[in-house]
Parts: sequence; structure tokens; C-alpha cells
Amino acid sequence: MTDYNQKTLRSTRFRKDREHIWDELEQLVLRVDIHGLKTLSAEEIERLPHLYRATLSSLNTVKTISHDKNLIEYLTTLSTRGYHVVYGTRLNIKKAIVDFFTILFPQSVRDLGRYLAFSSGIFFAGMAVAWLMVLKDPTFYFAFVAESMANGRDPNATTEYLESMLFDGGDSDSSSLALFASFLASHNAKIGMMAFGLGFAGGVPTVYLLFQNGLVLGAFSGLYHSRDLTFELYSWLLPHGVTEILAILLCGAAGLYIGKAAVFCEENLSRFDSIVAAGKRVGPTVIGAVVMFFLASLIEGFFRQWVQSIPVRYGVATVTALFWIFYFSSVGRLDQSEDEVELG
Repeated sequence: MTDYNQKTLRSTRFRKDREHIWDELEQLVLRVDIHGLKTLSAEEIERLPHLYRATLSSLNTVKTISHDKNLIEYLTTLSTRGYHVVYGTRLNIKKAIVDFFTILFPQSVRDLGRYLAFSSGIFFAGMAVAWLMVLKDPTFYFAFVAESMANGRDPNATTEYLESMLFDGGDSDSSSLALFASFLASHNAKIGMMAFGLGFAGGVPTVYLLFQNGLVLGAFSGLYHSRDLTFELYSWLLPHGVTEILAILLCGAAGLYIGKAAVFCEENLSRFDSIVAAGKRVGPTVIGAVVMFFLASLIEGFFRQWVQSIPVRYGVATVTALFWIFYFSSVGRLDQSEDEVELG
């Protein structure tokens, strides 16, 4: 018998022996997600930590003996949800904040990987459509960008004026910049919250908002590309845009997840309960995205206005992108080992 077949048999036996533990933990966590910890009996509350540790131990073992990626993903998600329930209510504020940014937020984003890919696809599809249409006929620009948003940056403007809009603000005082940053934070967070909150309608409004925001960015990009200012435009956009656009995409991914829960309800759950449970699962992603909106607004309201050097701007954008890639791919992974706890 080959090593592969031996591993498959071991994996099958292992899953059969422990599946009842995972099912029990999932049912208890789901009840807490929907109705709160108070609905559990004293015996169930006492049992929760044992179920969590057994599931975490199973995850570490499965990574070694199994080729089943779906099982690994399922146990990773279940372990994270179990951690929230078992330890979430026992943390002090400082530790809760630290755990949120070192465990809950990045893990929540990884759990939404497929939805984030879909969200990104919708956004960049809208961007590509508008970019091509504006290059073909500049008058399409006005179909995508409102006059109040354009602020004179439209096909009727001179190339010199369009370029100057990318490098003004160097003499702005700190109080006006702080006000500008505050406005940006609330505006962009509002867009993100709408993309998330309207997901209950089958995800359709979320798809529209993502595509529409992509159209706006694509129209700007097409206009500046037609004036040979693409390099300058993205030096202006990317320092804050890497964080801001990623936050919008995360909110969109959460909204799409809510939409999926609304259309395809979990077994034995009403549509409302399915949406509520899904909302709690993606909650860390949305909260983290709001923080990202705030960080992006600070970069846009202060750094970008003060720093006029294109190489420095691109340097900051690169560092920011590398940070988020590392953060969401590596931070907070549940790879610690614990002794397995046998449960009857």
C-alpha cells in the first residue's frame, strides 16, 4: 500500500472518530452567535473549552496526515469561531484589542478569501470598463463622475490643471488637513458600511456599489492616462489608495458573504438567523476595515498633502502594500499545538 493510501485511510479513520466533537462545538458556537452565551446550560459552558482544545488539536493533526484542504479550512474556521466564544468574554480591554488585531481580524479576512477575490473582480471590472470607455470617448467621463466629485478634473480641464491637482496642498495648515481627513474617514467608511450592510438583499446592492466605485476610479484613470499623467496620478492615489481600496473590498467581501447567507440559509436556520450568524462571523473584518479607512484618511489628509516627491509617494505605497500582504497572509494563524483532549 502506498504512503498516499495509508494517509488517506488514517485521515478517514481520524475524521470518523472525532467528527462528533466538531459537530458539537459547531452547534454550540452557532447558538452563541445567534442567541448569546446565556442560552447555554452550565454543563455546555463547561464543555466548550474542552471541545475547542480538542478541535484545535485535530486541526494540527489533520495538517500532517490529510490532503483534504476543505477539512483543514473547515477546522481552521471552526477553531477561530470557538476561540471567540471561549476566550472573547474573558479578555480585558487591552488584551481584547491586541487579540483583535493579532488574531481575529486577519483570520476573519483569510476566512473570506474567496469572497474577497470576487469582490476584487467586480471592482476592477468596473474600473476597466470605465477606463476603456473614457479613452474611447472622453464624454463618457461625465456618466461616471459627478461634477461635485470631479472638482474641475474633467475632460474640459487643461493638462496643466489636471497635473497641478495632484501636487497642491503643500501649504495647507494642519487644522484644515485634520478636517479633510475626518471627512474622508466618514465618507469612505459610509461607502464600506453600505456595501456590507446592504448585503442582506442577496448581495445585489453590494455588487452594484463595488462596480460603481470601480467605474469612478476607472474614469479618473482613463482621463489622466489620455494626458500621459498615469504615473503622476498613481503616485497621488496609491499611498492612501492601497489601504482605502482594500478596506472597501473587504467590506464588499463581507457584504457578499451576508448575501450568500441570505440566499442559501444554513440548515435548520431561518433566513433572519442565517443573516445574523453570518454578520457576526464577518464582524471582525468590517470593524478592521473601518480602522483601515481611518488610517487611509490620515495618509490622504496629511502625508500626501505634505509630501510632493513622486519616488517617496511610491515608496510609501509599496511599503503599505507589502505590510498588508504580510499581515493578512501570516499574522494570527492558528498553528500552535496542544495535547489532544478526548471527549466522550
